Amino acid sequence: METTSCHATLDGRGKSITTFVVFQAAERLAAMADGEILEIVTDDLESLAADVAAWCESTGQRLLSSESTPDGRRFLVEKGAPRRTTKKLAMIVSQDGLEELLSPLGFALAAALEGIEVHIYFQGPAVHVLARGFRPRLRGWSRPFSRFAAAGMSKAGHIGPQAKLEQLRSLGAHLYVCGPSLQHFKVARDRLVFDDARLVAYLTFMAVMEQADIHIYS
Repeated sequence: METTSCHATLDGRGKSITTFVVFQAAERLAAMADGEILEIVTDDLESLAADVAAWCESTGQRLLSSESTPDGRRFLVEKGAPRRTTKKLAMIVSQDGLEELLSPLGFALAAALEGIEVHIYFQGPAVHVLARGFRPRLRGWSRPFSRFAAAGMSKAGHIGPQAKLEQLRSLGAHLYVCGPSLQHFKVARDRLVFDDARLVAYLTFMAVMEQADIHIYS
């Protein structure tokens, strides 16, 4: 029988999106001392189990156990000394659709959670993502069902794009927005949600990309 004493517990059941669970776990661990143990309870999903193990390995946490239980899956994670990395990710986001934003922002958050320095450039229609009042929508015939789709995604752990960007900023991510795209899509500078988003164009972000180890285009 498991007798390890836990210092805190995180209940992530009902959420299938790993970054949602791991972001909360990272917040809990940040408030704990080295050597203390966090219990994480989730649904018993193979992909989630693999991702938690990968996150522990990349960040210096110690995964003491990962086991199925009658209620789902139980992880015991011992806080370790942070593992440093000098890797950088440069990402270009060009679309503002509900589904088109899932993967790029998900990968960006995963990278930030692993300690990778993240830089994201919004251009074209994607500049709408940074504007106050933005609500992502499905495209085409399914557009009227956007609210239902967003609700379903939220239930699984896919929070809204701006909330995800808030998480990224809390992890040190850098945001850039294309100046010409703001003009073309009539998004005023004072409508941007994040005051620290840098107003740039291609040459500035090319310099960022030259220094990056990982590139993602969407």
